Amino acid sequence: MGNLSGFVKRVRDVMRNDAGINGDAQRIEQIAWMLFLKVYDSKEEDWEFEDEKYESIIPENLRWRNWAHTENKNEGLTGDHLLNFVNNDLFPMLKKLEISPDTPIRQSIVRTTFEDANNYMKDGVLLRQIINIIDELDFGSYEETHAFGEIYETILKELQSAGSAGEFYTPRAVTAFMAKMIKPQIGQTMADFACGTGGFLSSWIKELEDIKEAKGVISNEESEKLYNSIYAVEKKQFPYMLCVTNMLLHGIDNPMIFHDNSLTKKLLDYTEKDAFDVILMNPPYGGSEKEDIKQNFPADLKSSETADLFIAVILYRLKKNGRAAVIIPDGFLFGNDNAKVNLKKKLLSDYNLHTVVRLPQSVFSPYTSITTNILFFNNEEPSGTTWFYRVDMPQGIKHFSKTKPMKLGDFDDCVAWWDNRTEIIDAEGNPKAKCFTSQELIEGGYNLDLCGYPHEEEEILSIKETIQNYKKHSEAVEEKINATLAKITEILGIDL
Repeated sequence: MGNLSGFVKRVRDVMRNDAGINGDAQRIEQIAWMLFLKVYDSKEEDWEFEDEKYESIIPENLRWRNWAHTENKNEGLTGDHLLNFVNNDLFPMLKKLEISPDTPIRQSIVRTTFEDANNYMKDGVLLRQIINIIDELDFGSYEETHAFGEIYETILKELQSAGSAGEFYTPRAVTAFMAKMIKPQIGQTMADFACGTGGFLSSWIKELEDIKEAKGVISNEESEKLYNSIYAVEKKQFPYMLCVTNMLLHGIDNPMIFHDNSLTKKLLDYTEKDAFDVILMNPPYGGSEKEDIKQNFPADLKSSETADLFIAVILYRLKKNGRAAVIIPDGFLFGNDNAKVNLKKKLLSDYNLHTVVRLPQSVFSPYTSITTNILFFNNEEPSGTTWFYRVDMPQGIKHFSKTKPMKLGDFDDCVAWWDNRTEIIDAEGNPKAKCFTSQELIEGGYNLDLCGYPHEEEEILSIKETIQNYKKHSEAVEEKINATLAKITEILGIDL
């Protein structure tokens, strides 16, 4: 257990001396493929114990235990011999492992994980040192695996400040709050169609494990349902690798996680078998999709904005009486272009959009300053009302940051309000929580930008804060301009 506390620091200290590693993102990517192989090897020990006929998909000489693990750390591959093995044997072979539709998920994930992976290190002696540090981890012990799960979370968290990799990480306070409010039940299925590093999946599993613990004993069938309840898709290779490793650490032997793009299938082709009881998601936003992707969507829901298309997919893949919690940017709330208005129409007339939770602006700092919200809706008869609730910054904190991230406790007031809803007016006379009828929202032109944050009084800001503020406002203005342009091009019949 003592090895764990200094794990990240030890690895970082060694990697700093390697000329091939350039920045945080590459460092984490380098750790990721080695950790995957170590965790996978430990899993294979379990599978071999359970099934004497088990055969690894990885050729014998490429299995972690046969080239990385060594009882005597002075022996084994190192230096140029190790680099040559990793670059010319290990990677090429794992990238082209033979898989077919009949290959079990727990085996096909090896090839998928390595398809676009890279070894950045150029010093074989330093590479051996990292491998030795990783090999010290004992995933045969439940306590150590569980403890490492926490450390893995900190590794994922570091992605937030590693350039664009942050887009795959939703703060755990947010995923935990959403999973808690969705009230999971053992036996239900949950999906995330752009899962990043798997934050929603692990929060969902944690909620189910809490239920399991409260029950005391659950049947093998229930236990199997718990660990087979997730389905996820991730378009980008690196977060996909991190997510699969995350799920293996969580005890999921057959992670139904696919390296794919959820927007490439025709929306109208989805059937009941493609639907799920629960959908928890933070769709990518700010991106724009090409014409061939847009063609998969009916005319009324066709949009260039990635988040809009994901909302459409969620609506079509949520089971009857299913529940969804989805993070969306402010632009969706006030947007008045064709797709956004039609999606909001559906949410109010065909679904039950029961709650909109407004999140403070700096929740995703430092990755983005775009303000976000959580939509909670069910695939059931609309109740005719939608509640809005604004989560305010905790006292004494001006904005969240890498060193002061949002905590689950910051949602305590919202959780307390959830089951006993009342309208709340803040000290400035602005609504903090308020209920609107569907009719009011429709008459307001489907503008859901309600119970927002009051404008702060003028204050003198530092240069850094001024730049951050400018970035935030310019992004918001750009969203409004894009929404207006989309409306104009639609009226004029121009297809951009």
